[in-house]
Amino acid sequence: MKEPRPLPDSRALADRAAELALEKLATDVVVLDLRKTAAVCDYFVIASAQSEPQVAAVAERIEEGLRETGERPWHVEGMKMRTWVLLDYVHVVVHVFHAHTRDVYTLERLWADAPLEKKDDGTADS
Repeated sequence: MKEPRPLPDSRALADRAAELALEKLATDVVVLDLRKTAAVCDYFVIASAQSEPQVAAVAERIEEGLRETGERPWHVEGMKMRTWVLLDYVHVVVHVFHAHTRDVYTLERLWADAPLEKKDDGTADS
């Protein structure tokens, strides 16, 4: 019988997803800590891209990079439309938005009580 794989360190997974997004020049990359909210996951990673091809490239790089560490998404949505791609890793949900689409949904405002860490400039807000 195969040993069950240990649960990933959700914060490390979120940080790695953010780093991978930045590799593809995503902007406004943030990690929201949802552990003290009523959310169904520990962290959101939110990133913006300037075009539909870049949305796909960022999402594909995150999926590829996390796969290298043994992580596979439980669910992927939005790869055909490429305006909002969601990668669900159960404890971490990654949202890659076209910049215009992100402005419409404003997830950061919906989860305003969650501590937010900006990853592209190293500043932190809480």
